[in-house]
Amino acid sequence: MSRKPKKGYFVQGHFVAEGSELDLQLRAEQTGGEPSRTELKKESTELQKLGEALLTLRAEQLERLELSESLVTALDQLKRITNFEGRRRQMQYVGKLMRHLDEDVLQAVRAALEEQRGGSAQQTLALHAAEKWRDDLIANDDTLDTWLQQHPSTDVQQLRALIRQARKDGGPNQDEVSRGLAPRRGRAFREIFQMVRDHLEEQEHG
Repeated sequence: MSRKPKKGYFVQGHFVAEGSELDLQLRAEQTGGEPSRTELKKESTELQKLGEALLTLRAEQLERLELSESLVTALDQLKRITNFEGRRRQMQYVGKLMRHLDEDVLQAVRAALEEQRGGSAQQTLALHAAEKWRDDLIANDDTLDTWLQQHPSTDVQQLRALIRQARKDGGPNQDEVSRGLAPRRGRAFREIFQMVRDHLEEQEHG
């Protein structure tokens, strides 16, 4: 079976295959190093996504960024558009405005989004930690001693009373579990979680 010849061309007696590194280099030299249409489209798509991600930033974070007034207005309008086609067009417009931003502003945008993502991850971890403490406190007497060693300012009487009440309220019964019903928890269960979370936040910021 004969091999299919590669597409390409000769330069000074040397064969240059299409799509090879040398081919790309020669093309870039011909266009004066200008980015190709594919590269421009890719950059445009990335900036559109970055612009859309700006909608997830909190107001104070958005204010810290030196965005143009036209971009801020365009983002406000984008929030209100629900029509698919209208939203798509507005996104293209946002992407176009994003291309006018200086590189240091774009870096600040990426940094703000990264900071927010990191904050969300930390909040999730903090919630999981509080949930685990709550479940362990209800399930095991020894956990209370461990908790009090780490958080001596805890109102011991209140916490003991809440644990007793949560145990009395109990969890879901077997019928609820088999039917896949979400268990209804008592007030004590929620209050232990809140108490634990408050102490963990104090420890973190203290």
